[in-house]
Amino acid sequence: MSVLKRLEEKIQGLFEGSFSRAFKSPVQPVELARKLVKEMENHKVISVSRVYAPNEYTLFLSPEDAGQFEAYQDRLAGDLAEYLVENARRERYELISQPVILFETDEDLEEGEFGIATRMVSGPELAPEAPAAGAGRGETVIYRPPAAPDGTMSVSAEEAGRLGLAHERVTLNTGGKAYEVNKRVVLIGRSRQADLVLADSNVSRNHAELRQQGGEYVIVDLGSLNGTEVNGKKVKSKVLKNGDLITMGTTRVRFERQLC
Repeated sequence: MSVLKRLEEKIQGLFEGSFSRAFKSPVQPVELARKLVKEMENHKVISVSRVYAPNEYTLFLSPEDAGQFEAYQDRLAGDLAEYLVENARRERYELISQPVILFETDEDLEEGEFGIATRMVSGPELAPEAPAAGAGRGETVIYRPPAAPDGTMSVSAEEAGRLGLAHERVTLNTGGKAYEVNKRVVLIGRSRQADLVLADSNVSRNHAELRQQGGEYVIVDLGSLNGTEVNGKKVKSKVLKNGDLITMGTTRVRFERQLC
């Protein structure tokens, strides 16, 4: 049996074992583990010679699920971090530090729904470094910053930029302004509650969404009155490429993704 499989069973046991009678949340711990790995895969960063994985993961839970996990949240966070470490080791990903799992409650989520946000952080934002959970006695997992070309070790994540670490910047550009996409779903429309507000009477209040799906970005029309076009063709949903021109009402928005 693989290490990851054993860890999955351990995480699942948290829920199905001694806690099973008290906690009946539709969100299963093993589902969180698998989705965290998926986010690690989706947000890995490729440098010249290495692949770096995020080291901070925030789990957004509904009030019901957050309450049901509260009694063993710290233990669950440790097991989930261990699961991420094993996946990174298997895939040969570099980790700047021990993964940190954070829990947040989101009133907009319903029971059984959850969200995940990832970051690559360093310095004081990180929890104190510690051996990976489950490591054998005397064994400490060492997390190293990116190595400089001469083999010496750098001391901060900022050094990564000088060592060829590639970051992607995704923007929606309209009216001479650039909206930087930093979330998985971006609501576009005339409503003040939209992420990207378009002051155009021909644009619906909730006109469209830009959704990140794996390594792709998809524009999805939300049943708008005047529809959504990409490069002059009306679409319900479409995977976007760098430079695609999105038209909503009389407003044009250029989609751009660049390495920086």
